[in-house]
Amino acid sequence: MTTRRVVVTGASSGIGEATARRFAAEGWDVVAVARRADRLETLVADIGGTAVVADIGGTAVVADLTVQADVDALAARVEGLGGAHALVNNAGGAFGLASVEDGDVDDWARMYDINVLGTKRVVQALLPILRRSIPDGGAATIVGVTSIAGHVAYVGGGGYNAAKFAERALFEVLRLELNGEPIRVIEVAPGMVHTEEFSLVRFGGDQERADAVYEDVPDPLSADDVAEAIVHATSLPPHVNLDHITIKPVAQAAPYRLAKGPLRVAE
Repeated sequence: MTTRRVVVTGASSGIGEATARRFAAEGWDVVAVARRADRLETLVADIGGTAVVADIGGTAVVADLTVQADVDALAARVEGLGGAHALVNNAGGAFGLASVEDGDVDDWARMYDINVLGTKRVVQALLPILRRSIPDGGAATIVGVTSIAGHVAYVGGGGYNAAKFAERALFEVLRLELNGEPIRVIEVAPGMVHTEEFSLVRFGGDQERADAVYEDVPDPLSADDVAEAIVHATSLPPHVNLDHITIKPVAQAAPYRLAKGPLRVAE
């Protein structure tokens, strides 16, 4: 392979879309994966590719990562393209902000299925392909986009905390299992990121509640801030591994400690 290729899941919006765009800008061939075909087609057209892989551009693969047949089809497509050097497991999501006592079990199951089992399915399907794609003296890279919710519990986190703690454990175990191979496992754990859909999905489409999350917060992260960290870590020399990257806005000390209003120097 002469062109570096990366697979990005959850690429139709937010961090995934920003990551796909930034990799393409850096000259990578991008396999963009998500459920929404229309959003993927727009993305791939914008980054210079088509539904067929371009030298510098992208390929759209419509897939639901909670469906094993879709993941198998994704792996076959990546194999057919000639392999991949990197995988960014970004697909995920939060549903609801209820307590453990009152939370909907179906919401918990959905969060576990996409954040944990979906990640497991993709890693399992693509890891053999990544191994076969490693160039002499190089390395493959697996990135997991988790959350600070996978490291610090907070009131209302409930099922999302549980899913992200489990996803974080998945990547920590994977790093141990792959020790001795030229394969990097990088966890990127963002804090508050202002994207168009994350909070909107979490609150069932309630735009007012979604907007309130970011109200008066000075400079929450953008999706591109996180994408920059992902691409940077993936582009480092092959012997360098940034095991864990926590990225938060300065205004956020913890999930439960958030400054409102302009930041000021203490008197």
